[in-house]
Amino acid sequence: MAQSDFLYPENPKRRQEVNRLHQQLLDCLSDSFDVTNKLTEVLNTHLGCRLASIEMKRDGTIKENCDIIIQAIMKIQKELQKVDEALKDKLEPTLYRKLQDIKEKETEKIAIVQKVISVILGEATSAASAVAVKLVGSNITTGIINKLVTVLAQIGASLLGSIGVAVLGLGIDMIVRAILGAVEKTQLQAAIKSYEKHLVEFKSASEKYNHAITEVTNLVKHQMK
Repeated sequence: MAQSDFLYPENPKRRQEVNRLHQQLLDCLSDSFDVTNKLTEVLNTHLGCRLASIEMKRDGTIKENCDIIIQAIMKIQKELQKVDEALKDKLEPTLYRKLQDIKEKETEKIAIVQKVISVILGEATSAASAVAVKLVGSNITTGIINKLVTVLAQIGASLLGSIGVAVLGLGIDMIVRAILGAVEKTQLQAAIKSYEKHLVEFKSASEKYNHAITEVTNLVKHQMK
């Protein structure tokens, strides 16, 4: 038992809670890496992009890993912007507006993109058109991706940002020291509150991101049948 536990008897329970919340945060980070790589593969395969996959930096901090995902997503957004600009240039204004209309049927949007996708990519596939519709012609998907970037930036800028992702291999007392540099009651309480606050937003953003990209991959599979 740490010496401060005699003064703060709730500390052992709080250490366990910090450890549990840290693991949940890392699980969300890991999922975001996986989904971003899944999206990268789809873009490289069907839109001719040349994006690199990313890996979690196990000896890095939470902020460093948040930044890796953010930078990867910004590169993805830049590629999608190129496709969007090409569609806007090649399509008649009325057809381009239909791509942005959430009331328009997805099959109709794919048919619209199919008219010009060969000019943009050099070949025409229904899978490529489906990807363009889901990722370029969908304000919903764009909003979800932007929300994830915002949440990751907030986590990186918080007191959690400087925490190493690899501390889970240590004992619980060592985890707390690595995270906080001390085991004072107020610090543990602050850490728990920070984890809880950011986890609520991160879990929500991560789940929506995962769902949105899974929809893209499922649509691609359907178009390739």
